[in-house]
Amino acid sequence: MADFMTSTHKTKWLYTPQDIKHKYKVANQRAKQALEMFGTTRMEVDIDGTFSYAESQNDAKDNAEKHPKPLKVEEEQLLRAFYEFKIQDVCDAFQFPRKIQATALIYFKRFYLLWSVMEHHPKEIMLTCIYAACKAEENHVSAEELGKGIGQDHHVILNNEMLVFQSLGFDLIAYAPYRALEGFISDLEEFCGAQDDDQLVALKGALDTARIEADKIMRSDGPLLFPPGQLALAALHRANAVHGIFDFERYLRSVLSHHDQPGHAISELTGSINAIDSLIGKLLTPTSKDVKHIDRKLKSCLDPGSHDKSKKRKHRSKDISNEVTDIS
Repeated sequence: MADFMTSTHKTKWLYTPQDIKHKYKVANQRAKQALEMFGTTRMEVDIDGTFSYAESQNDAKDNAEKHPKPLKVEEEQLLRAFYEFKIQDVCDAFQFPRKIQATALIYFKRFYLLWSVMEHHPKEIMLTCIYAACKAEENHVSAEELGKGIGQDHHVILNNEMLVFQSLGFDLIAYAPYRALEGFISDLEEFCGAQDDDQLVALKGALDTARIEADKIMRSDGPLLFPPGQLALAALHRANAVHGIFDFERYLRSVLSHHDQPGHAISELTGSINAIDSLIGKLLTPTSKDVKHIDRKLKSCLDPGSHDKSKKRKHRSKDISNEVTDIS
């Protein structure tokens, strides 16, 4: 079985908050520059993973006022949050295990550390990440079945597959907090001296709550910042705040003593748990209404012609309205 401590997940895909912020800024700036140079941010992707900026039908040298407005970093963040929630919705609809859902979310997050949503539409990348996660976790579902299940063209999934794999550096093994959670609950049975049915039922209830909290954590930046064991402990901490079954700090000391960790590690671990807890408190769950304006801006960046067509439709509707007014 793969070991997290020697995995690429640990050595390549954990960052500081400053690292993540910088990567988002760089991707956003590159897309803005493409919009200025080519009149569009859309990338043409071949099935072999090669890509290039699409040529806009408009003259790229047109006055800057005619170019669509690029998305701000904050708008990209909101759109990513919307589609991360959609990943969980789609996985629930297909009744995929939580591990697939978590892996798809991790792939999606890693992908957009390298790319702007203005370069690759998150709706398409979302589907490809779910498909790739099913492959990685050996839960076979065809692209046709996945596309049909949510009313999307399966060719979009396949066309982006190699691009996603390349963007992930082909590091497809990802670690989620759910397995660690089950291990902690099993450990707690002994720690709490759970012997009767009531105690075991209480711990099972805590596990169920912790899984729900872990689902929230997976939509935050937590998986890019902290190892899965710490994510699991943070979920368990939040669950225990609801159920109040055990002394959490005493349990942390017990966990660290089993791993021969020095005494000062308790403060570091508590700091990480508090930081993860803070991320959940700031978690965004935007609705379709919240991102409607951003999505319109994104479509204009990806397909500037749609922006012009929309303007023409508006002008035409105004003309018709004026004609009706004149007649009356």
